[in-house]
Amino acid sequence: MKIFALAPNEDWICDRFVKEWNDENQFHVTRNVLEASIVWLVADWCWNRISREVLSSKKVVATVHHIVLEKFTEEKRAAFVDRDQFVDLYHVPCQKTKEQLEKLSDKPIWIQPFWVNHRIWRSISESDVNAVRKQMGLDDTHVLIGSFQRDTEGHDLVSPKLEKGPDLFCDAIETLAQHHAQDNKEVRVLLAGWRRQYVISKLQEYNIQYTYIELPDQKTINSLYNSLDLYIVSSRCEGGPQALFECAQTKTPIISTKVGQSFFLNDACIYDYDDIISNKFIDNACKSIEFNKNSIEYVKISNFIKTYDKFFGSI
Repeated sequence: MKIFALAPNEDWICDRFVKEWNDENQFHVTRNVLEASIVWLVADWCWNRISREVLSSKKVVATVHHIVLEKFTEEKRAAFVDRDQFVDLYHVPCQKTKEQLEKLSDKPIWIQPFWVNHRIWRSISESDVNAVRKQMGLDDTHVLIGSFQRDTEGHDLVSPKLEKGPDLFCDAIETLAQHHAQDNKEVRVLLAGWRRQYVISKLQEYNIQYTYIELPDQKTINSLYNSLDLYIVSSRCEGGPQALFECAQTKTPIISTKVGQSFFLNDACIYDYDDIISNKFIDNACKSIEFNKNSIEYVKISNFIKTYDKFFGSI
C-alpha cells in the first residue's frame, strides 16, 4: 500500500499535516502520485491539480475540514459534484462537518480528528516565558491575548472572514481591555499567521496595542503560545481548529466557541457568541489547563496516527 497525500503548498496547517504524515509513515507513502494506490486529498480544494485520469485509477479519500454554508454558492456546489465523482470516501475531523457533508454526498464518511505533534508543542520553562514576554516589552501589568489564525478575506484583504469570527474576537478584546483597565492592567494582543488585516484595523480603531509576527516558525509559535495569558477561538464555523490541541498541549489557557473539536476542552472554556467576555473566562481557562492537557493525551501523534494507518489499510 502506497499513499500519496496532496498538500496545498501554502506553508500552513495542511502542509504541516502532510509533512508529519509522510515523516511518520515512510514505508507507506510516496511523493509520486503515479506510484500510489490511494490518493489522500488532505487539501480537498486543490484536487484538480491531479489529472482526472489518475484520480479515476486510484482509491481517493478527500478530507473536508469544514463547509461554510453562506459561501457555498451554486458554482461551488457544481465544483463539489464534479469532484465527488472521483471520491471513494470522505474524511472529516468533526461531527458537524459530517452532518453538512451527508446532505451533499452519499459516499461513506469517516470522522477522525487530526493528531497533535507533542514533539513540537510543549511547555517551556518559566524563565524562557519571561524572556519572550520581556522581548515584547511586557511585564506583570500586561495581559497578553493571542490569536494565530487568518481573519481577513484574501480577495480584498479588508473584509472579515466571518466564519473565523474576527468581529467577535475584537469585541471580546475591547471588553477585556475595559475590565482590566479597572485593575490597572493593559491588554495586549499577539497575532500570528497570514491575513490579519481586519483584526489589526479594529485594534488600531480601539487603540489597543498589539504585536504581529506574520509567519513565525513552529519553534517560535510554541514559545508564543507559552507566553500568553489567554488564547481566544471565536469561530462561527470550524473543523478544528488545531489551536485547540496546541493550546492544550502547551498548557496555554484557552476559551472557544462551541465549534469543531471544542468538545476536547473543559466545559468552563466554552462560551457562546452572545456571552460578554469578562475576567472570569481567563480564570476558568487557567483552572482548566490540566483537564485540557489530559483530554488530548490520546491524540498525540506517536500513537494516534496509527488509527490513520488502520483506516487506510482497511481501504
